[in-house]
Amino acid sequence: MKKSLLIFGFALAVISCNKDAGTASTGLKTAYVDTNKIVQDLEEFKELESQSNTKREVMAQELQSKAHQFDLDRASFAEEARAKGMQWAQLKQQELQKRGQELQISQEAMLKQLQDEFGPKNDSLISKIKKFVADYGKKNGYDYIYGTGDVVSIMYAKEGFDITDKITKELNDKFKGGAKKEEAPKTEEKKEEKK
Repeated sequence: MKKSLLIFGFALAVISCNKDAGTASTGLKTAYVDTNKIVQDLEEFKELESQSNTKREVMAQELQSKAHQFDLDRASFAEEARAKGMQWAQLKQQELQKRGQELQISQEAMLKQLQDEFGPKNDSLISKIKKFVADYGKKNGYDYIYGTGDVVSIMYAKEGFDITDKITKELNDKFKGGAKKEEAPKTEEKKEEKK
């Protein structure tokens, strides 16, 4: 009899625990955002990447012309050394080594300049997206919005919880709206300058 009461009591405890857990979890509103997809589809990121690539190409062309001249001088070094002698060859070799080091330093400086210019802009945009998602979650009554991407914070998500496209669309709409607001004062300033 005591054994039956213990089993019955244990069964009631298990049932009541499962019932409480079920009601608590059904009240949560959750979703997830694919952060890699936002970076891939977000127009503001694309524009920032385009600006960075344009600047990188301009800087690389300048560096490439110096590197090309360096390669030409290096290629002709052996032939000129035979014609001009050992002393000239030693001086020219030192000059070529110095130019090679300068090219490497220029390349590192170029990469640092790009990082210094576009790193903070990239970080600012990421912060803006995080704030937007937090505000979006509050406004739309979400309990949790998980981020997926390079650093995965969830292992499973039901397909219906993915709000990446909604977030991307609203961010793009907000960016386009901000760009139009910035263009309007510029247009007005041009009209005033013409007068």
